[in-house]
Amino acid sequence: MKREKESRQLPSISAVFPAYNDGGTIASMVAAAWIALNQVTDDYEIIVVNDGSSDYTATMLNEISVRYPELRVITHPSNQGYGAALRTGFSAASKDWVFYTDGDSQYNPLELVNLVRALREGVDVVNGYKLTRNDSWMRIVIGRAYHYFVKFLFGIRIRDVDCDFRLIPRHILEEIELKSVSGAICLELVKKIEDAGYVFAEVPVNHYSRKYGVSQFFVPWRIVRTLRQLAGLYWMLVIQKEHLRNQ
Repeated sequence: MKREKESRQLPSISAVFPAYNDGGTIASMVAAAWIALNQVTDDYEIIVVNDGSSDYTATMLNEISVRYPELRVITHPSNQGYGAALRTGFSAASKDWVFYTDGDSQYNPLELVNLVRALREGVDVVNGYKLTRNDSWMRIVIGRAYHYFVKFLFGIRIRDVDCDFRLIPRHILEEIELKSVSGAICLELVKKIEDAGYVFAEVPVNHYSRKYGVSQFFVPWRIVRTLRQLAGLYWMLVIQKEHLRNQ
């Protein structure tokens, strides 16, 4: 019992999951999050943003809401994009810390405990980095190219900007203004946090192959939209640096 109490290191935390057609995985993600959250705090909430899913995600969320009273479901009537879903979840979060990952089960919420353990004096944000990427060879190649491209272009210092497994104080999310509606939001988030002078700790996390559904990023029109947003982010964050003028 003493060990359990010592592991409860956070005053409160919101776990946020953007979900789009994740009916086959979202229940297990919520269940794993519930287990992990109980290990790190006594005050928590789980927020799932159903971003206009066309499968049975909504039905599954309705069913598990009975089992998990800490679960809050927010529904977008139509699909608005990964970034939009994440921004909705961040805005709804009410606890001191915010943890987020995707609803597709390629990351394990139980590893949240490892992020919390990495908190120490001088560390503001904890970021996961993939030990290995369990995807098709095409996704691995495209993902690696994207990783090095944005690190060079935007001067990103952390080792894995594309790892959607992060623990962030809510006050930081309130200080920075996120604008992206696509997957480019991860780059925008990291860049603005780094430019604000906050310090990252980095923790290795496992990455699993997709068991249900298909990737929403590796769709041609989404890639085109993300590239357009990258160009806009480069102009906004690197050329104009308007986020620094607002500090």
